Amino acid sequence: MIPVTSTIQIDEREIEESFIRASGPGGQNVNKVATAVQLRFDARRSPSLPEPVRQRLQRLAGSRLTRDGVIVISAERFRTQEANRRDALARLVALIARAAKPPVPRKPTRPTLASRRRRLDGKARRSGVKVLRGRPASDD
Repeated sequence: MIPVTSTIQIDEREIEESFIRASGPGGQNVNKVATAVQLRFDARRSPSLPEPVRQRLQRLAGSRLTRDGVIVISAERFRTQEANRRDALARLVALIARAAKPPVPRKPTRPTLASRRRRLDGKARRSGVKVLRGRPASDD
């Protein structure tokens, strides 16, 4: 089990890893060894996640989420496969931990007296400018 928060743990069997060749530095090794990691986690069908966390996670995942509800994280920052595995797993855990925090509810506030006065003064000034743009009064 992989601990995410004090209440959420993910089973290792829910995570699927595949190894691909990484672009970037690596010298002659880069064309021979598959060091990049592509981690897949089925967020939609995971029994480890409560429903509100699942919904927030799918919203936070953005472009990393497939149509099937699978989160795909690619890691090729390091030259070794093991370091990339740790990096991808840490990024997944951080994403789930972020989704586990419920959003802080917005507390509605009222505008202050000074801000209301400033707003009305600005409206009166603007109104005066527009009145001056009109046609001049005729002297009949």
